[in-house]
Amino acid sequence: LFVQENTQRVEHQKDQDITVIIGNPPYNIGQVNENDNNKNRTYKTMDKQVRDTYAQASKATLKRALADPYVKAIRWAADRIGEEGVVAFVTNNSFLDGVAFDGMRKHLAEDFDAIYILDLGGNVRKGLAVSDANVFGIRVGVSINLFVKKKGSTDARICYYRTDDLWDKKRKFNFLQERTHVGTIEWQIIQPDRRYTWLTEGLHAEFETFIPMGSKEAKAAKGEAGDVLFHTFSNGVKTNRDAWAYNFNRNALTDNMERMIRHYNAEVDRWKRRENQEANIDDFVISDNYKISWSGDLKRELIKGKIGYFTEDKIRQSLYRPFTKSNLYFDRLMNNSVYLFPSIFPTAETEEENRVLCVAGIGDRKGFGCLTTNMIPSIDLAFEKTQCFPFYIYNKDGSNRRENITDWALAQFRRQYQDESINKWDIFHYVYGLLHHPQYRERYQANLKRDLPHIPFALDFRAFATAGARLAKIHVNYEQMPAYPLTMIETPGQPLTWRVEKMRLSKDKQSVHYNEFLTLEGIPEKAFAYRLGNRSVLEWVLDQYRVKVDKRSGIVNDPNHTDDQQYIVQLIGKVIAVSVETVEIVEGLPELSVPVV
Repeated sequence: LFVQENTQRVEHQKDQDITVIIGNPPYNIGQVNENDNNKNRTYKTMDKQVRDTYAQASKATLKRALADPYVKAIRWAADRIGEEGVVAFVTNNSFLDGVAFDGMRKHLAEDFDAIYILDLGGNVRKGLAVSDANVFGIRVGVSINLFVKKKGSTDARICYYRTDDLWDKKRKFNFLQERTHVGTIEWQIIQPDRRYTWLTEGLHAEFETFIPMGSKEAKAAKGEAGDVLFHTFSNGVKTNRDAWAYNFNRNALTDNMERMIRHYNAEVDRWKRRENQEANIDDFVISDNYKISWSGDLKRELIKGKIGYFTEDKIRQSLYRPFTKSNLYFDRLMNNSVYLFPSIFPTAETEEENRVLCVAGIGDRKGFGCLTTNMIPSIDLAFEKTQCFPFYIYNKDGSNRRENITDWALAQFRRQYQDESINKWDIFHYVYGLLHHPQYRERYQANLKRDLPHIPFALDFRAFATAGARLAKIHVNYEQMPAYPLTMIETPGQPLTWRVEKMRLSKDKQSVHYNEFLTLEGIPEKAFAYRLGNRSVLEWVLDQYRVKVDKRSGIVNDPNHTDDQQYIVQLIGKVIAVSVETVEIVEGLPELSVPVV
């Protein structure tokens, strides 16, 4: 095996051009829980190649999806194939339309002369028309990809075909057996737009002419920003340890976080005193789910020797899910990222005056939505990667309050409507009202998946501003709203108790089984028309207000209020009332008339 002739043969083989690469690389962005200590393997050379090409060319803010091994496999194959050849991979199809993959699509079009994408669909998170739609029985979509290099070619040709969403796995396999050659498929020739979007169906060009709510450029600019509505914006808070950092019960939250911080500090001390200076942090720390929930950022802080300190004033009110208020341990060390919220709600007092307009993040798969609140929102409020636009921003001590809507935007609105009485609160409420308009959401559905909202000038400014102001009032102050009158049916012969374990909606959606002693009847159908994300607001509340036990840590999150035993039953009536009025306000919005390009 080790004779000289064999060594020469291997070296000769390594020098030869590779003309065909075939594979089914793994698709997995990363481990679900840091305590598992099961990260994807790192490849220094390929990781750098991805950063220097796909990531560098991307305009996306969040690029974590580019860490997926299948992305590295495609990058490696593109570099290794030689001047002519074919790369044939079966992969996750997320690169076709994912926001983070714009730079990857740019480079694929530059690296190859012809690209054939057979999209087999099957992404569970995007919703499936049939249950057995995925060819591998997995949750992510799948595509068969042929990347071709050919000497003498100039312009890249991108050919795309998507199988019918109504096909199940068997029908897709039959199709593949019938169509064994690229020449037997009726390919759609893709013309990428200037932002390297391949799948442009449903995009409307006039959306680009509207005023952006925000942009990375304006956010990074010093001084007064122009060409945007809001100077800055932020993701909702991301803890990476919600079971620990959130709890309905303030005392339980205190106990959980004090326990975790003690364990973390002990690990910091143990790390400082370690004998093996070359120790790997992942293997070194004690990953006890009952003592701590690790994350990559927390391990990096440990390496730096950062000590944690528990203080009561870090416990803040947070909107964890729609109309679901919880206690949050708001701390840079113990939260994965607080983003800009130390400048948006730096103190509890600022919650009295400030408002944030929360919208679905770019690429959200649950559908567009928006909600205004006066407290710190979670990054997964009702959508993915929630983006928050505050009315005010402050110094971190709560001083130096500034309006976040730009003077440029104020001037544009006053000029457009020839009305000098328009103020920035009017604009804030106008935007909120317009974002609820069904015509806006339906027409620009595809645009809103790849962009933050762009705001057009509707014909009737005051109608939208008035509607938005009322919507903001009932959404922010939902706990003070009169409850919708429901009929309370008590179980005969049983003493009534207000404690909730897990509520359940009836099949006809007309009643709620509150507990074994009480049923609430008379829910109006209109209550379910107010939706955020993939469910109605009422369903969000019924799901969240239940006793939960975290499987890993054993932490109990109990929503029952010992000081206000009827809080939950009253909340249900209030949320129904808010839902019904929201639907009526939206139904009363004027026609949305905007220029069409």
